Amino acid sequence: MKDYTTMSPREARALIREGSYTRQTSGMCGGYAQANLAVLPAEYAYDFLLFTQRNPKSCPVLEVSDKGSRLLKFIAPEADIARDIPQYRIYRKGVLQGEYTDVAEFWQDDFVSFLIGCSFSFESELLASDVPVRHIEEDRNVPMYITSIDCVPAGMFHGKMVVSMRPLPPDQVIRAVNITASMPRVHGAPVHIGDPGGIGIKDINTPDFGDRVTIHPGEVPVFWACGVTPQSVVMSAKPSIAITHAPGHMLITDVKNTVLKF
Repeated sequence: MKDYTTMSPREARALIREGSYTRQTSGMCGGYAQANLAVLPAEYAYDFLLFTQRNPKSCPVLEVSDKGSRLLKFIAPEADIARDIPQYRIYRKGVLQGEYTDVAEFWQDDFVSFLIGCSFSFESELLASDVPVRHIEEDRNVPMYITSIDCVPAGMFHGKMVVSMRPLPPDQVIRAVNITASMPRVHGAPVHIGDPGGIGIKDINTPDFGDRVTIHPGEVPVFWACGVTPQSVVMSAKPSIAITHAPGHMLITDVKNTVLKF
């Protein structure tokens, strides 16, 4: 069995491009940053860029592509945005149309791609400090929830914040807060700790995206802003078309996590 944790980003992207790996990417290429994806026609790009600036916890931008380009210049210069993510989603007027392992056939000359920091990037820092990451332990996707927290609107874009959750022993919570606070470009410190109902989550065992994980007695659920927020926003704003990653299926970049610290 391949050890995906020690694989280089280039090797991982090659496997993804050829269709040999289509699963979620948490724990892959340890030490390297991962990125969420939102692709929109250029007519919506300014409003969306403004939205990301007004909501930096949910949407910390790592790079924006040139119009029509499937290539990046900085975080993964050899990556193909349309082929190097294990699973994509296509939304039309806010409705999910399907999931795909390759979206090259849908590409438009006016597309602009936004690569957004991902909380998977801080997980290696948590593990290095002996903070447990339950979904990695259980080989599952991280649980994600649509909250009652309103994003700051910009132009046509509006909607609710999505969060990811990791249950922690009480004595590890402060350590996790301090570690993640030093990485604002991948969501930074948690937005909520404790009672899920405080942010509108009715059933913590039924995530809106990702998988349920075990929460042991006495553990505290800790919630971070999540780069799936643009999908919640796309469902609310209803642009003619949008392409995103499937939750948990990220672009693995060539950027080391340490570069994204303060």
